[in-house]
Amino acid sequence: MGAGQTTTTRTGRGRAVPWAVLGLWIAVLALVGPFAAKLADVQHDRVTDYLPASADSTQVAEIQEKLPGGETTEMVLVYHRDGGLSAADRETAAGQVAEIAGQHELIGGAPKGIPSKDGTTLMYPVASNEPGTNEELRDELVNDVREVAQGEGGLSVEVGGTGALATDAAEVYNSLGGPLLYTTVAVVAILLILIYRSPVLWLVPLVVAGIADYMSMGVAYGLNQAFGTTVSGQSSGVMTILVFGAGTDYALLLVSRYREELRRIERPYDAMVAALRGCGPAVLASSGTVAAGLLCLLAADLNSSRGMGPLGTVGVLCALVAMLTLLPAILVLVGRRVFWPLVPAFGSEPKQRRSLFSAMGSSAGRRPLTVLASGAVLLGALALGSLNLPGPVKQEDSFVDKPEAVAAMETLGKSYPERGSQPIDVVTPQGRADETLAAVRGTPGVGSAEKGRTGDGWTEISVFAKSAPQSAGETATIKSLRDELKGSYVGGASAQQIDLEDTNARDTKVVVPLVLVSVMLILIGLLRSLVAPLLLVVAVVAVWGASLGIGGLVFGPLLGFEGTDPGLGLLSFVFLVALGVDYGIFLMHRMREESLAGAEPAAAALTALRTTGGVIASAGLVLAATFAVLTNMGLVQLVQLGFVIAVGVLLDTFLVRTYLVTSASVALGRKVWWPGVLSREPEPAEPAGSSGPGGPGGPTEPPRQPESVGAP
Repeated sequence: MGAGQTTTTRTGRGRAVPWAVLGLWIAVLALVGPFAAKLADVQHDRVTDYLPASADSTQVAEIQEKLPGGETTEMVLVYHRDGGLSAADRETAAGQVAEIAGQHELIGGAPKGIPSKDGTTLMYPVASNEPGTNEELRDELVNDVREVAQGEGGLSVEVGGTGALATDAAEVYNSLGGPLLYTTVAVVAILLILIYRSPVLWLVPLVVAGIADYMSMGVAYGLNQAFGTTVSGQSSGVMTILVFGAGTDYALLLVSRYREELRRIERPYDAMVAALRGCGPAVLASSGTVAAGLLCLLAADLNSSRGMGPLGTVGVLCALVAMLTLLPAILVLVGRRVFWPLVPAFGSEPKQRRSLFSAMGSSAGRRPLTVLASGAVLLGALALGSLNLPGPVKQEDSFVDKPEAVAAMETLGKSYPERGSQPIDVVTPQGRADETLAAVRGTPGVGSAEKGRTGDGWTEISVFAKSAPQSAGETATIKSLRDELKGSYVGGASAQQIDLEDTNARDTKVVVPLVLVSVMLILIGLLRSLVAPLLLVVAVVAVWGASLGIGGLVFGPLLGFEGTDPGLGLLSFVFLVALGVDYGIFLMHRMREESLAGAEPAAAALTALRTTGGVIASAGLVLAATFAVLTNMGLVQLVQLGFVIAVGVLLDTFLVRTYLVTSASVALGRKVWWPGVLSREPEPAEPAGSSGPGGPGGPTEPPRQPESVGAP
């Protein structure tokens, strides 16, 4: 085949392949589209979606759904006047409760008011089975009750209880959909415009990320239908963030390498093939570590954590596929002009200027041990801040802005210090109901107990402790009930918090080792070394500890949070280790490329930092910004998770990757690649005049001129 035929063939392939990829994506979206629209229909934020699968409180919630009337919506109407309730206030309260009982089917009819000892508060426990497990009907019931229960003339009326609290939480979770997506897109768009300094280029990866997000919604719906995967507001929100955050990272790396290859290779198609060959393994390994880390959450017992694993993995893999197929196809079809006004001309060289990362690399290269020791001391000092993390967050402290249900709980706690205002739910086999009721009433710490519904072989018993909800006294009462009542289950809101803490502690012991092992195995396979992967893993674990420490210095003293979400440690570990290793892969893979090309260890490390520093910094900023979006949400657990991950990514990007990993690689030299072939001294060069590769008659290739600009 002649040169003209070869050129024609390449030209045809350069046009046909991108168009074929576009056609394939159109077909895939047409297939997935109808399912993506249905994801909201299977998204639930029920209590059982966030509880441990095997816990007592979960069993209670599931059994209650099967009792006559289904799940019970429990509320407490709280009437309060600081100076003491008047006779008119009591009449108003009784009339409103009677009106509510006339509009809705309440268990036991209109309840009687329970006055506080100081005469300032009147409490009406209200329960209904009207909504069953339908969350929309539950919210309608709570809102109807709130419309009727109104105070005037200094009389305050608040509707609390587990049902009202669930409605307030659902309002926050519902806000995760649209606002979270719009804010994430806006943040990524602004950063891409600043990074690329092009009026067009930023739009391409953003559109591709949006398509990947739409595809991930369809796949997530398929997982739910095929395997019953839990879809909650939290997990679907994190999936969206991962699509845009991780997907934009992959796009930044690919576009940076593509721009580099366009200076060496004339045809965009061939330049893209070279770019994919160059950075493809790093991107695949990067996504593999994230997917492997997230899939380890399947070993968690907590339903919300276990459901987040598959959905997060779907988000990362959809982003990967889109950025390695659709993005290259669009870029090739558009050609070099997509980079306007900074078009990389064929045969040109990038502007040689001393970048920030060149300066960082030089400082790390001059005194690597000093830099390494200083960085380790700094991370260790920051990690000590984790000792200042507040204890487990209480249910009433889990909202950033206090909703009505929480205000009601606080009023009850002040007005009824001698008794619990939130029921402890016990379900016991129907044949042992009387025996269990007697045992419950004889348990220390129990104020009162009454039998409730019976059905499907079970009887429900409502228990009120003498101590306030989620206090040490109530916790002791719940544990005593569980010890005494063999064959029965003890649940309710306070019991759920106990189970969440215990299960998160168990999940951490199981999931953390799985994440470390899976990430190590992927890194060993990519880098052909044991030392380099160990270096990267130790680095991201140190970042995780420092990030939690910064959280300890911020959450309580600055943000005023009264507690820490029990799952913060585990989820932040999974995300920071899996995502943080990404940047280590980008850096070490380029370092390995330079070493294979014959560069000395120190030169390879500094060249890798100089050529990838800009893109790693850009990717880190984008990823940190996307997770920082969570800090604007209304739940403490989301704010804390977003803060710790955003801070960790920034630490990893600007301290650990640029200084510590580079300085450690320079200090270790070839040992960083032990026991691979790169750890051994190279063979002596062949004498001049040999006919081997690179000698006379052998193939030659002009050396690549690395770009040393600060941004991709």
